[in-house]
Amino acid sequence: MTRSGLTLVAAGGSFALLAGAFFFQALGYPPCAMCLWQRWPHAAAIVIGAVALVVWRPAGPLLLLGALAAATTAGLGVYHTGVERGWWEGPASCTGAGAGLGGDLLSTDIAPVVMCDEVAWSLLGLSMASYNALLSFALAALWVLAARR
Repeated sequence: MTRSGLTLVAAGGSFALLAGAFFFQALGYPPCAMCLWQRWPHAAAIVIGAVALVVWRPAGPLLLLGALAAATTAGLGVYHTGVERGWWEGPASCTGAGAGLGGDLLSTDIAPVVMCDEVAWSLLGLSMASYNALLSFALAALWVLAARR
């Protein structure tokens, strides 16, 4: 596959994962704070991919930046998975009892906080964060392969 083809698949993969996240949100699975963190690198990878595809022969460093974006969201997915499974602590603002939430918790106009340590959906024992990590590592490999072409 050509460099442009690999770039299109890698950026398209981030687009698909981001679209999937918004689809699950539309189905009634609101994202937690850590889920939102994982979306930003995908958005960056999409922009990097669009820029790379506009440039006739994109430079390797630009494609490596795409790999970094994919690896970043993969790392965040691993961290989130560990929080969900209780392997390590997560942010106080969205795990456990939510001690870091602050504010007036008796007020009725505050939207409920989606807890980062609770799995909202899983398939074959893997959560959305786990799938994001696995697929994003694969996308990072595609970005690196594109950069090496």
